[in-house]
Amino acid sequence: MPTVLSVIWRYLRAFIIIYLCLYAGNSIALLLPITIPGSIIGMLILFALLACRILPVKWVKPGCHLIIRYMALLFVPISVGVMSYTDILTEQFGPIVVSCVVSTFLVLTVVGLSTHKLHTRPVKEPRDD
Repeated sequence: MPTVLSVIWRYLRAFIIIYLCLYAGNSIALLLPITIPGSIIGMLILFALLACRILPVKWVKPGCHLIIRYMALLFVPISVGVMSYTDILTEQFGPIVVSCVVSTFLVLTVVGLSTHKLHTRPVKEPRDD
């Protein structure tokens, strides 16, 4: 049975690894001539470390489960921050709705065509030898 200290160490290790990847991504983003968010680069670094099996999944799993469990709570500050821009949102309501509808249909079309192409196989006719 895991002791309290070992459980704390697992969570601490997971968050240290996640934050190290985040800070590495932010550092790389500052050096790049193009604008890419550091958090995205950090996630790509973490993905590469996990995919190449340099970093064991069990080291990051406890922290990821905790973040995913409380993800809805983490979006509350962002939602409250958006409410301070209601004047801009009401002015630009039409373009926002049009872009959401168009992008949704574009994504649905691309995903539908891609899956149709991937999942339809030509029927092989039996040979008469």
